[in-house]
Amino acid sequence: MKSIGIAMLGSGFAAKFHVENYKRVHGIDVRLIGVYSRRHEVASEFASTHGFDKTYESLEDLLEDPAVDLVDACIPNNLHEDVAVQVLNAGKHIAIEKPLTGSFVPGTDEAGWQRCLNTGLESADRIVEAERSSGKRIMYAENWVYAPGIQKAKRLLASADTPILRIVGEESHSGTHSPYQMQWKTAGGGSLLVKGCHPLGGALYLKRAEGMRRLGRPIRPTWVTGTVANLTKSEAFASEAEHVIRTGWVDCEDWATMVVGFDDGSVAQISAADTVLGGVQNVMTVYASRSTIQISLSPNNAVVAYSPDSNAFANEYVREKVETTAGWQFTNPDEDWINGFPHEMQDFCEAVVDDREPESGSSLGRDVVAVSYAAYLSAAVGRKVDVPLD
Repeated sequence: MKSIGIAMLGSGFAAKFHVENYKRVHGIDVRLIGVYSRRHEVASEFASTHGFDKTYESLEDLLEDPAVDLVDACIPNNLHEDVAVQVLNAGKHIAIEKPLTGSFVPGTDEAGWQRCLNTGLESADRIVEAERSSGKRIMYAENWVYAPGIQKAKRLLASADTPILRIVGEESHSGTHSPYQMQWKTAGGGSLLVKGCHPLGGALYLKRAEGMRRLGRPIRPTWVTGTVANLTKSEAFASEAEHVIRTGWVDCEDWATMVVGFDDGSVAQISAADTVLGGVQNVMTVYASRSTIQISLSPNNAVVAYSPDSNAFANEYVREKVETTAGWQFTNPDEDWINGFPHEMQDFCEAVVDDREPESGSSLGRDVVAVSYAAYLSAAVGRKVDVPLD
């Protein structure tokens, strides 16, 4: 049996569900080698809980370990480039949580937002160049690509042999738990980048797949318009004394929408927010010339439960970021599966052992960066902005 040695960078929320789904990989001997985190005591607890062999004193120690084939980096966005380049140059593959990278000083005027777009793309291109020169692979951890709903839509579209005319996608909930995602210097953006990258990645993926099927080439994004707002800092929000929606944004937006134009004349409408109650809203509708496909990652009605008592389900997970468990609940029997995480980790491991491109790789990550920061520029200048392609 083929085998792969995995090391984790980071030991937070994303690292936990990545590890849980590496354990579901089949046909490959997945060896959990070690963990490195800046807080050694947290890394030690994580390693013990999840069955890793050891912890590392430094990133350099990890990179010198010959047992490690794939480094999974679940770290703040502003660290992605430096870590990715180090890992690739050390001769190891890397899985990078979304977004691939970013620009970590926001703009204040048109020139500043143009600089933001340029620096984000320069960072992405340095990562891609390190991948090319090292001969190793970047696994871009966009779970929407692997979600069964997105994959089913891809197959239905291929069966109908029909072009996509419009995609409408959204990821929203009532606010991030992560302090670093509320500051531009560590997140590189707010809802548009950190939430919107998911439905955007899914839309770009489906258009790429359509292009390869129908035209023999990817269909690429060419222009974008964007709008952003801080709804939790609005007069309307401040008019209430108590809030369920999370606050505390430093300099990042909590709501955004963008319209993306493709080189075949089709469009995608992408929305993202940290101001929506009722649990995570991960939804997409694909309008094609001869079909319409609705995809609900969350909520969905695989299991719907009711109780008037908010404590009735206290001993069982209901679903991500729901504010109360009273009333009707859309509780998924396997949330990781419907979100694509087992399929993502399976593909990453197979890509390493078979030496092939993953389904979600660096080119998709680079396009997400290009569209997102072009959308920020559009929001600042109030007009359509061309997407810089590689």
